[in-house]
Amino acid sequence: MEKFQNKYRIPSARAAWWDYANPGAYFITICTHDRKHLFGQIYYGEMYLSPIGQIVDREWNKSFEIRAELFCDVWIIMPNHIHAILRIEPTNGEIANQVQTQGRVETHSRAFLHGVAYRSPKSISSFVAGFKSAATTRINQYRNTPKQPIWQTRFHDHIIRNDADYKRIATYIEQNPSKWMDDKFFRNG
Repeated sequence: MEKFQNKYRIPSARAAWWDYANPGAYFITICTHDRKHLFGQIYYGEMYLSPIGQIVDREWNKSFEIRAELFCDVWIIMPNHIHAILRIEPTNGEIANQVQTQGRVETHSRAFLHGVAYRSPKSISSFVAGFKSAATTRINQYRNTPKQPIWQTRFHDHIIRNDADYKRIATYIEQNPSKWMDDKFFRNG
């Protein structure tokens, strides 16, 4: 099997020129495994969380309690995915690190750098991996389904570059439930 950078089974989906631990705003989408509708249903443009969706909601909120540098401005749990705008801000006098990554960016929860497991501890990827792990553990405990996958292995991200971009994405997230039937993630679950 051909590997990306002789390490990964798939090429990175992250921008090679950007360090995802840098302060900034990011639009992320995290999908369920096989896009199964696990988190609830939409009725008349409103999202109603299932018990599993409520677990995801609790774990999502807990994630920000333990990460002082990370903020969630806008987010929505949909039946089979989550959309969010996340911000990383320096804390306790940290200075932003604007270093080029030279193509070494993690692509999934098993990213390796020089044979040693590595993920920048305050990066978007680190946050997503931690959130997915915690939510998966709680969901599988609730369902009594040990080691069942809940999430797709990767996630979509977009680096938000300006106010217009931010406002457009925030509007998209806020209106997502009312436009569910037209959403690219919609399908009978």
